[in-house]
Amino acid sequence: MERNNKHGFSPYLILALGVIGISFSAFLARMTDAPPAIIAFWRLIFTCLLLSPLAIRDRAQFKAVCRKDLLLSLLSGLFLCLHFIFWFASIPRTSISSATLLVNIHPLVVVTAGWLGKEKVHLQALPWAGAALAGIALLGWSGLQMAGGVTGNILAAAGGLMLAGYYLVGRNVRPRVAISIYSFLVYSSSALLLLVVNLAAGNPLFSYISSDWMVFAALAVVPTICGHTLLNWSLKYLPASAISMGALGEPVIATILAIPLLREIPGPLQLAGGILVIVGIAMFQKNCSK
Repeated sequence: MERNNKHGFSPYLILALGVIGISFSAFLARMTDAPPAIIAFWRLIFTCLLLSPLAIRDRAQFKAVCRKDLLLSLLSGLFLCLHFIFWFASIPRTSISSATLLVNIHPLVVVTAGWLGKEKVHLQALPWAGAALAGIALLGWSGLQMAGGVTGNILAAAGGLMLAGYYLVGRNVRPRVAISIYSFLVYSSSALLLLVVNLAAGNPLFSYISSDWMVFAALAVVPTICGHTLLNWSLKYLPASAISMGALGEPVIATILAIPLLREIPGPLQLAGGILVIVGIAMFQKNCSK
């Protein structure tokens, strides 16, 4: 059920903009040869720097965050950290279509959790969730068949499971914690964890070329601030299942972006899958908002 918000923005519009934002992640990550944990680390460091003025402005609200919400925010940061590590590690090991197919298994977990928990999903919406997931399968099937990268596919699926935890925890916290505070807590804690991972792995922190730093900054601005942060904003007003299902639009948008960016022309099966995903998401959201 959609909740009202004082800003007057439609949560579904913000959700759509967030999905567009996260759709650039795989393409940007392909532009650097830096280790996956380094890509994720600097992406979040730049994000925290860009969001710090808002966090400083709302610093008084930090005191209002109870211990439970603080711990849950840190748990969300852990899920995001693991998602990024698995996701970025999968990209060079499999095709973009395969990675986006398998990382988007999270609705299976989120919708099931919502069904078993407090966020009951309308029965009329469930067939449309199945239709969207079937569309995802059609969209990525050819890439999955061609890739042959078992390790990359497993890593992408693991990233999807971590993303499910990220959405579910965020939905629990966001109604009580401001977006500026929640985002800063999640991103900064995730960055600290990634720092530990990189130090343990012996990854150099600074020896990267200028184009790598541009990619790190672009990842912070587009798929993180204009992607994850907008999705986190929507979590206050929409069920986690609606956010998770909406995020299925990512591989559709990624397929569209692949036409001009990678000159990959989708075949009939991919086109059919994309249409099925869009229709399934739209009808799922319509039935969820009843």
